[in-house]
Amino acid sequence: MSWLEPVTLQGLSARLEPLSQTHCDGLKEAVKDGELWKLWYTSIVSPEDMGREIDRRLGLQAAGTMLPFAVIDVDGAPAGMTSFMNVDAANRRLEIGSTWYAKRVQRSAVNTQCKYLLLAHAFEQLECIAVEFRTHFFNHQSRRAIERLGAKLDGVLRSHQILANGTLRDTVVYSIVASEWPAVKAHLDHRLRAPQNRV
Repeated sequence: MSWLEPVTLQGLSARLEPLSQTHCDGLKEAVKDGELWKLWYTSIVSPEDMGREIDRRLGLQAAGTMLPFAVIDVDGAPAGMTSFMNVDAANRRLEIGSTWYAKRVQRSAVNTQCKYLLLAHAFEQLECIAVEFRTHFFNHQSRRAIERLGAKLDGVLRSHQILANGTLRDTVVYSIVASEWPAVKAHLDHRLRAPQNRV
């Protein structure tokens, strides 16, 4: 058995299910909400490419470097995707990333719930020593959301990646380490109980 196995994570505001092609049609509809693939600073696929993106993530899962999830909203509909990725099992480190949400659930409790579920699993079940978050320097919405989780800035990887449009991505790196998890958990518990403060 590998260190990272598919698992369903259930919360009050969202459920994370192991990603499969059965989610494809629902995810095609979700990505249309906000036309997310048109945001230049993200790498979200178009509806037409969703099947290939699911296959890509499942291929990384088979290689042991990713565990992808479909985000399911309270009505039972797919509302986005997220992943454990860049998995370093030997050092019990991973990144939470490749995340996107349909516009209808952005700025709702869904992101807070998903991050809570993923962080709790990472620190309490997998006994991670650290969990990373990475985003584009210009993705200010994502950066603010990561900072509101309680993650701390590690630094900026300048000219880190070449994007599809030819621009260079400066990648902002954040992390939460195991000793910080109890305080972050209490913070997220509070936010989930106080809807006006959702991430």
